[in-house]
Amino acid sequence: MAVKKKDHGRGTALASSLPAAGMQVKGRLWLEKDGEAFLSWGRVVLLERIRDLGSIAAAARSMEMAYSHAWSMVADINRLAGEELVSRTFGGRKGGRAWLTPAGEKAVAGFWQLVARFQEWIKHQQF
Repeated sequence: MAVKKKDHGRGTALASSLPAAGMQVKGRLWLEKDGEAFLSWGRVVLLERIRDLGSIAAAARSMEMAYSHAWSMVADINRLAGEELVSRTFGGRKGGRAWLTPAGEKAVAGFWQLVARFQEWIKHQQF
């Protein structure tokens, strides 16, 4: 019997319109840079979990994501941003630590502000 993974909201709409005649407009939002995914719902949640939990490994575990995948996403985010959004110290006896830089905090806040505007816009769309 397959174990159902915890639903983190991936694959669901970030915004939807009010139903009209049985139809509803739904949408997701992500930012790309040079054709590569930069920020999206999942990436921003990962950044928030890094901020809240203090490590990439703990953030990955909380999202049931492989550490290597989370680390790769962080590396891509930092590269595409052109500066560190996540800074870290490496392991050792006490393990490593990670945190959002001021630019990372600004990116997270900016993404959620964009999502709020997107939700407001899409709420009034009809098909």
